Amino acid sequence: MDFIYNINLKDLFDNFAGYVGITGPLSVIRAIVDIGLVAFIIYRIIVLVRDTRAWQLIKGIVFILIAAEVSKQLKLNTIAYILSNTISILALAMVVVFQPELRRVLEQIGRSRFRDLLGFEDESEKVKTTAMIEEIVKACMDLSKTFTGALIVIEGKTKIGDIIKTGVQLEANVTSELLVNIFTPNTPLHDGAVVIRDNSIKAAACFLPLTDNPNLSKELGSRHRAALGITEVSDAIAIVVSEESGKISYALNGGLTRNLTTDTLRKALNKNLLEKSSVNKRLTLWKVKNG
Repeated sequence: MDFIYNINLKDLFDNFAGYVGITGPLSVIRAIVDIGLVAFIIYRIIVLVRDTRAWQLIKGIVFILIAAEVSKQLKLNTIAYILSNTISILALAMVVVFQPELRRVLEQIGRSRFRDLLGFEDESEKVKTTAMIEEIVKACMDLSKTFTGALIVIEGKTKIGDIIKTGVQLEANVTSELLVNIFTPNTPLHDGAVVIRDNSIKAAACFLPLTDNPNLSKELGSRHRAALGITEVSDAIAIVVSEESGKISYALNGGLTRNLTTDTLRKALNKNLLEKSSVNKRLTLWKVKNG
């Protein structure tokens, strides 16, 4: 308690002001803007990588940094030496490890307008997403009636460009007629997955990684295993129509929901493409206003 009473608040403030460079009203405004910009940039970087595998790597690096500092304070010299050298190696390896995420951040900054960087929701994008959902639901309904197998992948925040490159590039609008035509048997593009990015069909006949889950039902074929596989390594959504039973399935985060109706499929897509996006946008806007 004596330590608290002996603190000179004026000296503490003077030291802080000298460190920040506060010499007058203008410098105060400059310091607030400077700190605010740094905080905002850090926040936006966290938002960009939060739903990717890079987030787990970042948490691992933070843990190593904390462990290194703790070992130094406790004078655990061997552990401190190992962790310090690990940090040095990680500094060089980060550029390689985070190459896809760094490219994604720069691409997003390059193609975004100022209002997009601030996180404001573009109403036209919401309308396009709603229309896309209806086209997918209609296509799945038609494919289910004719027992036509189909696999549709909707890319999330984790980019799956390596998957898109395995297929035939299309760059087409999402329509139920085009989806039904793609998956018609004995056509060049029917075997494989359709990948949708930014409300448009990027490619068809794409190859997906198969899940290694040993506990799956023997009834599930290669389409269902591929749907689970892509959702295990990314935050993509996968929709499967079985050619044996005509049943519609929905895969997300490595889980599979089977025997969906058109209504439940629509609700699932609305929840994960519209409602979830709107909540994230509102939280971002609230934080910007109150930051």
